Amino acid sequence: MNLFRSEEHIARWLGDREPGATISIAKLSELAQAWWDDRLAPDCRPHTREQNAGILERLGLVGEFWTLP
Repeated sequence: MNLFRSEEHIARWLGDREPGATISIAKLSELAQAWWDDRLAPDCRPHTREQNAGILERLGLVGEFWTLP
C-alpha cells in the first residue's frame, strides 16, 4: 500500500506503469472499520469469504482487483 497526496502524485509515481486500484483515505477507513470492527468481541469468529466479499461489495469495492480468491 502506498499513500499519495493527489491523483497527480500517483501519475508521477507511476511513470509509464499501469495503475492498480486506488481508493481514498476515507474509503480505506470505511474498509478497515467494516473489516475489523467486530474483532474484539468476545464471541468473534473469523469472517467467511462470503462475508468479506459482502463487505467489499457494500463499500462499492468491486471489479477484478477486489475479487477474493
